[in-house]
Amino acid sequence: MADSKIPEWVNAELFEDVLKSSVEGYSKVSTFKAELGSAAGENYATVMLRVQIEVELKDGKTKKVSYMVKLPHQEEMFREMMKRSNIFDTERTMYNEVVPEMEALYKEAGIEITFGAKSYDLKNAKTEYVALEDLGIKGFKNANRLEGFDQTHTERVLRKLAQWHAASAVRVATKGPYPEILVHGFFKEESRPMMAEMMSGMLSRFSKVCTTYEGNEDYIDKVKALQPLFIEKCYEFAKVDPNEFNVLNHGDSWSNNIMFQYDAFGKIKEVYLVDYQIPKYGTVAQDLYYFLLSSTKLEDKLTKFDYYIKVYHDNLVEHLKILKYSKPLPSLRDIHLSLLKNGLYAYSVVTSVMGIVLLDPTEVTSFDNIFGETDAGVDFQMQLYNSSRYRKHIQMVMPWLLDRGALDVN
Repeated sequence: MADSKIPEWVNAELFEDVLKSSVEGYSKVSTFKAELGSAAGENYATVMLRVQIEVELKDGKTKKVSYMVKLPHQEEMFREMMKRSNIFDTERTMYNEVVPEMEALYKEAGIEITFGAKSYDLKNAKTEYVALEDLGIKGFKNANRLEGFDQTHTERVLRKLAQWHAASAVRVATKGPYPEILVHGFFKEESRPMMAEMMSGMLSRFSKVCTTYEGNEDYIDKVKALQPLFIEKCYEFAKVDPNEFNVLNHGDSWSNNIMFQYDAFGKIKEVYLVDYQIPKYGTVAQDLYYFLLSSTKLEDKLTKFDYYIKVYHDNLVEHLKILKYSKPLPSLRDIHLSLLKNGLYAYSVVTSVMGIVLLDPTEVTSFDNIFGETDAGVDFQMQLYNSSRYRKHIQMVMPWLLDRGALDVN
């Protein structure tokens, strides 16, 4: 089954140009092996391959190199989505143009900041693809998503997000808007019917299970009132308010898309962000809610939320100053106001990605099952909202959202 996902055209010849340009003294390929690069239930939006190559050098020595290659799923819902929004084009634009530009801004200011992996062009690829260096070789790995990030990991990620946001804000202030392909994220107008279909099923399942959560009587009426208006409200959130501080959000900043490199003593040396498929220009509330509500540990999620926003803001202001941002600096209050104003986005995070983060790895985690209306999809979503780990988080988060006005429809 696993091997059937590896196309025949992913072969040694495909990597010839990459090897010539990136491996010093390259002579020829000795061995080539492509295998699935992520475990079941850990990567539901694309097929990820790890390509391991042993090359012979001109001096007769050998060297091992490794790459990661992302390919499109053949699942029906994913293919439908690809027709409306080519996430591979978007991601390659991010890797080839946007991220290097952000890193160059820091270089000009005298600082070395790297956001993620190097990317490569494969000249004769037969489908959409993204080819990257294998960060595993450099010791990068994901932290445990089921436990959630502790304070040390969270602070380091917030610093990286602040550096990313600062560079993107400076880019827009100096060079003007980003290309259209990067601006809308999930919320393209032509994707609205599909989004409505995908989300209405999930939300009806959530409403159903919600009635079994402890304390639900305080907020269940609001959950039900939100259901028919949800997509419309999401698209309102997606409109950019020119009076707010706006950035290019990473757009998918959950634990599996964040990689850590540690030193010999287990201390974090470096943090990289991966998966640049759905960037979205607009309020920083998107990345902050997405990351803090989906990926932090239960004990810290709410008790340290305001503290984490302060950590983010301190880092943001520091880096905007380093990059000589020409507009007024956003205040801590501005960031909080944006979070309050866009509270509905927090609700969308905890009813979608948070459930996926907290679910034990399973063979049935797939794009079709997360959003689908098949029996398997409905079963999967019910399992998602009923899992004991998710229940612990959601029963704590829902009253918090209620108290912040995040469940109010007007």
